[in-house]
Amino acid sequence: MLWLSAVGLPVFVGLVVAHDRVIRRERRAADLMKIQEQGLARLARDWQTLSLPRLEEAQPPVESQVLARDLNLLGRASLLHLLGTAHTPPGRGTLATWLLTPATPAEIAERQAAVAELAGELDLRQELEVRALPLARLSPDCEPFLRWAEDHPWLPRWALSLAQLLTLVTAPVGLLVLADLSPSWPFLLLILVNVSFSFAFAKRMAETFDRISAREGEFQLYAAALGAFDGRRFRGARLQELMAELARDGVSAGASLDLLHRRVVLSDSRRATLIHTPLQLLFLWDFHILALLERWQRDFGGRARRWLAALGELEALSALAALAHDNPAWTFPEVAPREPVLLEAREIGHPLLPESARVANDVTLGPPGTFLLVTGSNMSGKSTLLRSLGINVVLAQAGGPVCAASFSLPPVTLATSVLVEDSLADGVSFFMAELLRIRQVVDAAGRAAGEGRVLLYLLDEILRGTNSRERQIAVRRVLSHLLAAGALGAISTHDLELAQISELAAACRPVHFRESFEPGAEQDGKPVMTFDYRLRPGVATTANALKLLDLVGLGE
Repeated sequence: MLWLSAVGLPVFVGLVVAHDRVIRRERRAADLMKIQEQGLARLARDWQTLSLPRLEEAQPPVESQVLARDLNLLGRASLLHLLGTAHTPPGRGTLATWLLTPATPAEIAERQAAVAELAGELDLRQELEVRALPLARLSPDCEPFLRWAEDHPWLPRWALSLAQLLTLVTAPVGLLVLADLSPSWPFLLLILVNVSFSFAFAKRMAETFDRISAREGEFQLYAAALGAFDGRRFRGARLQELMAELARDGVSAGASLDLLHRRVVLSDSRRATLIHTPLQLLFLWDFHILALLERWQRDFGGRARRWLAALGELEALSALAALAHDNPAWTFPEVAPREPVLLEAREIGHPLLPESARVANDVTLGPPGTFLLVTGSNMSGKSTLLRSLGINVVLAQAGGPVCAASFSLPPVTLATSVLVEDSLADGVSFFMAELLRIRQVVDAAGRAAGEGRVLLYLLDEILRGTNSRERQIAVRRVLSHLLAAGALGAISTHDLELAQISELAAACRPVHFRESFEPGAEQDGKPVMTFDYRLRPGVATTANALKLLDLVGLGE
C-alpha cells in the first residue's frame, strides 16, 4: 500500500501541473480569440461590439476638453475607442496625452518610424495585448509600491551587521547543545538576545513588509507585459531607446521584477507562524530578507516608474501601429515648418467612418491671410469635413498614420468650435457660449505664435445663435482677428452672404457640398434626396431645408 502511495503522489502532482498548464493555454487561446474579434470590429467600426477603454487615465485637462468633445477624441465611437489595443493604465494615459498634446516635428518623425516598424510585428503586438489584458480588467494602483521603490532604504547598516553576526553564532551554538558538547545557557542567552533585537525592530519591519507586499503582487502584473519585449531588437532609434530603458546593465525589467517577487515570497513566511518563528529565533530571518529587498530597492527601485512609462509608450506606439496595419492605404504625414505655410491633404477622409461609407476629398488650407469657407445644405457633409481635418491633424501630430493619400502641414495648434452648449447653471446663453469659445480660439493664435506654431481653427456654423445681419458683422470681426494673426482655418455656414462681405471676399476660398434628387425615384410618394459628399469649388447653389420638411411630413 505504501509503494502505491509513493507512486500515486508524484503522478497526482504531475497531473495537477499539467492541468494548470492546460487551463493557462485555454485562457490564452480565449484572449487571442477576443483580440481577433476586436480587430474585426475595429475594421468595421462596430462600436457596440468594440470594447470601450477605461478612461480613468485618459481624462483630458480642462483646456483640452473642448477639443476632445468637438473631434470625438475620447469616449464611445471616438479615436481612443478605435485605438483600443492599449490596455494598461500607463498605455491608455500615454495614448490620450499624445492625442491631446501635439508633438514636435522631431518627436513625430521618431514615433512614425517606430509605428511603421511595429506595424509589421503583428505577433509581438498581439502578444503584448494578451499579456496586458489582465491589467485592463483590474487597473491596479501601483503608486504605493512606486513610492517605496523610489524611497531610501532605512535598515541601519550596524543592525544588519549585528544580525549577520548573531546568525553566524546562534545556529552553531544550538548544534553544539544538541550534540551535548555545550551547556544550554549560551544558546538560551543568544535566543533571548535575538528576541529582544527582533522586538526592537518589529513594528517598523512589519510596516515595511506590508507596504511592499500589499502592492508588489499588482505590480507583478506589469512584469508579464514587459516580458513581451525581452530580447527584442529593433532598427528605429526610439524603439532602441525604450529597449535600453527596459534592460539596463544587461538585466531586463522582467527579470528584475521576477527577482523582487522571489524575495517578497521569502518575506511572506512571516504569515506562517510555525515556520517563521524558528527562522527568526535562529537566523533573524526578517533582517536578511529586508536587506535583500532594500538591495533591490537600491539597484532597481529608481527605474520602476520609468519601466511603466516605457511600457505605456510601447503600448501607445503599438496602438498606432495597429491602425497603420489595419489601414494600409493610409499614409504617414509630413509635419514640418514649410513655405508657403499650407495644409495640403489629398483624398482625406474621416477615420471613424467605415471604409464603405467614407468619401474622400482634396483640401488645402492657407496660405495665411486666407480661409476656407465651406457651404452646403443640411446633412451634406460640412461638419464631417471639418472633423475629418481636425481628427487627422490630431493623428498626424501624435505620430500616427492619417486617413489620406497624402498629408502635409506645419506644426499647428488646433482650436475648434463645433459643439457649443449653453449653461443654465452658469447663466450663459447659447450665443454667449459661442462668443466665449471663439474668444478662446482667437486667444490661441497668440499662444501658438509664441510656441513656434501656426493656429489651425475649425469653426462649424459660426455664430448661428444670432440674426443674419449681426452675424455677418461679428464673423467679419472674428475672421479679421484670425487673418491678421496668420492663422490657417476653415469655417462652415449656411449663410451664403458671408462670401460677399467686401472685407473678406479677397481672403475667402469658397467650397461647397450639394444634394441631388433622383429623377423618378420616390419613397412614400416623396422624392428621394441623396448626397455624394463630394467637395466642389464655389458657394453652394442649392438649399434643402424646405425639402427636408416635406420628407418628414411637415410640408404644406
